[in-house]
Amino acid sequence: MIITATEFKANLGKYLEIAKKQDIYITKNGKKIALLTNPTVDKLTILNNLVGIAASTPLKDTNSIKESRLKRQ
Repeated sequence: MIITATEFKANLGKYLEIAKKQDIYITKNGKKIALLTNPTVDKLTILNNLVGIAASTPLKDTNSIKESRLKRQ
Protein backbone atom coordinates (compact mmCIF):
# COMPACT_ATOMS: atom_id res chain seq x y z
CA MET A 1 0.00 0.00 0.00
CA ILE A 2 1.21 3.50 -0.78
CA ILE A 3 -0.06 6.58 1.07
CA THR A 4 0.98 10.21 1.42
CA ALA A 5 2.59 11.58 4.58
CA THR A 6 -0.43 13.84 5.08
CA GLU A 7 -2.82 10.89 4.88
CA PHE A 8 -0.61 8.93 7.30
CA LYS A 9 -0.58 11.77 9.85
CA ALA A 10 -4.33 12.23 9.63
CA ASN A 11 -5.11 8.54 10.14
CA LEU A 12 -2.21 7.15 12.17
CA GLY A 13 -4.24 4.60 14.13
CA LYS A 14 -5.84 3.19 11.00
CA TYR A 15 -2.49 2.66 9.30
CA LEU A 16 -0.91 1.11 12.39
CA GLU A 17 -3.64 -1.54 12.26
CA ILE A 18 -3.14 -2.08 8.53
CA ALA A 19 0.63 -2.41 9.06
CA LYS A 20 -0.03 -5.57 11.07
CA LYS A 21 -1.08 -7.25 7.81
CA GLN A 22 0.83 -5.47 5.03
CA ASP A 23 3.70 -3.07 4.37
CA ILE A 24 2.85 0.60 3.90
CA TYR A 25 5.03 2.95 1.86
CA ILE A 26 4.73 6.59 2.87
CA THR A 27 5.37 9.22 0.20
CA LYS A 28 6.12 12.93 0.25
CA ASN A 29 6.03 14.98 -2.95
CA GLY A 30 5.59 11.75 -4.91
CA LYS A 31 8.75 10.09 -3.54
CA LYS A 32 8.86 7.17 -1.14
CA ILE A 33 10.31 8.37 2.15
CA ALA A 34 9.41 5.63 4.64
CA LEU A 35 8.24 2.06 4.99
CA LEU A 36 5.94 1.00 7.82
CA THR A 37 6.18 -2.73 8.37
CA ASN A 38 5.36 -5.36 10.98
CA PRO A 39 8.55 -6.27 12.89
CA THR A 40 7.16 -9.63 14.03
CA VAL A 41 6.85 -11.03 10.50
CA ASP A 42 10.03 -12.90 9.64
CA LYS A 43 10.31 -12.00 5.98
CA LEU A 44 13.56 -13.89 5.54
CA THR A 45 11.83 -17.15 6.48
CA ILE A 46 9.02 -16.39 4.04
CA LEU A 47 11.55 -15.69 1.30
CA ASN A 48 13.45 -18.92 2.01
CA ASN A 49 10.20 -20.86 1.71
CA LEU A 50 9.49 -19.25 -1.66
CA VAL A 51 12.98 -20.01 -2.96
CA GLY A 52 12.29 -23.72 -2.60
CA ILE A 53 9.06 -23.39 -4.54
CA ALA A 54 10.60 -21.31 -7.30
CA ALA A 55 13.54 -23.66 -7.72
CA SER A 56 11.26 -26.66 -8.24
CA THR A 57 9.28 -25.09 -11.09
CA PRO A 58 10.61 -25.69 -14.59
CA LEU A 59 12.01 -22.73 -16.49
CA LYS A 60 9.91 -21.54 -19.42
CA ASP A 61 10.46 -19.04 -22.14
CA THR A 62 8.21 -15.99 -22.36
CA ASN A 63 6.26 -17.31 -25.36
CA SER A 64 5.21 -20.50 -23.59
CA ILE A 65 4.17 -18.49 -20.52
CA LYS A 66 2.02 -16.18 -22.68
CA GLU A 67 0.44 -19.15 -24.44
CA SER A 68 -0.46 -20.87 -21.17
CA ARG A 69 -2.04 -17.67 -19.82
CA LEU A 70 -4.08 -17.19 -22.97
CA LYS A 71 -5.35 -20.77 -22.77
CA ARG A 72 -6.63 -20.16 -19.22
CA GLN A 73 -8.76 -17.19 -20.30
